This record gives sequence, structure tokens and C-alpha cells, in this order.
Amino acid sequence: MISVNEARPGMILDMNNILFKVMHFHHNKTGRGGAVIKLKLNNLQTGATTEGTFRPGDKFKRVVLDTKSMQYLYHEDTHYHFMDMESFDQIIIDQDLLEEALPYLKESSTIDVQFYKGNPIGVDLPISIYLIVVETDPGMKGDTVSGATKPAKMETGHTLQVPLFINEGDVLKIDTRDGEYVERA
Repeated sequence: MISVNEARPGMILDMNNILFKVMHFHHNKTGRGGAVIKLKLNNLQTGATTEGTFRPGDKFKRVVLDTKSMQYLYHEDTHYHFMDMESFDQIIIDQDLLEEALPYLKESSTIDVQFYKGNPIGVDLPISIYLIVVETDPGMKGDTVSGATKPAKMETGHTLQVPLFINEGDVLKIDTRDGEYVERA
């Protein structure tokens, strides 16, 4: 059992035999009243997002997941195909389970897939990845305003704000937690 105080984003909790992924955690202490914990939760069976308010003493079952390193092969419609790097078995994961990882998935990349009781329930992204810029406006000489940015489309289709000196073909390090530009590689 795990106390709701120990819940952190990315953790999987079992509430009444339904698996929820913690998306956001907020501890709220009001003036005279007791503290409450607000969690934004994603139901892993239905994909629905819900918010819940809990007392610090509330306890839940923490779910232990199996993780396998798998290679992302391709997708067709809403099905994404992965291959186990050891046994070469292939599995299909629905788009709903991969929603937050989709901007960072590129073919032939290796990623950790999480399993619960033999069924895939999501992926564990690395903290940062490297992607190639495929489309952006050219930076103009003299554009030196501090902190100025422009949109850039990456090879996976993800669009983010980058500094003005970034050009098409540059390889960028992207933080997968917030989708922000980190540095040019």
C-alpha cells in the first residue's frame, strides 16, 4: 500500500481494481482546514482523465509494472507496432495508450514498454530525445532580441518553439516531460 502523499506524476495506482496513472500532484493546505491532495488521474482502461481530492491518510495499491525494451516499427491508423528486442515478438498498442508519447516516437527507435499482467499499458519515455528539424523559418541576421523564438516542426510532426538561430536540418535535444527545446546537438 502507498499513501496518497507518496504519489508522484507517472506512478500507477490501483483504485478499486482500476488502474490510474498519476498525471499531476498538488498538495493544498487551507487556512484552518486539513490538508488535501489533488490528483489528476488518467484511467488506463478507458483513457479518460479525472481529478480527485484525497486526504493525506488515504492509501492505494501501488502497481508494479514489467518493462521491456522494444523497438517502434510503424503505425497504421490508430495501431502502433512494436517488436521485442530479445524474442522478436511483435505487439500492437492503441494510440490512446501512447497519447503523450506520440510527438516523440520515430521509427526504429528503442523505447521501454510497460506491461501489467502481460498487457501493454503504456511507454516509459527517456527524459530527453534528439530530433531533426524538418521545417522552420530561416533566422534573419540581426534578430538578436533576447529570448525570441520561432516555431519549428520536427521529424515526428511535433511543433515547438525554438531560438531564432535554429535552421532546418539541425538536430535538437528535446525534453519529453514538457516538450521544450533544451539545446542544439
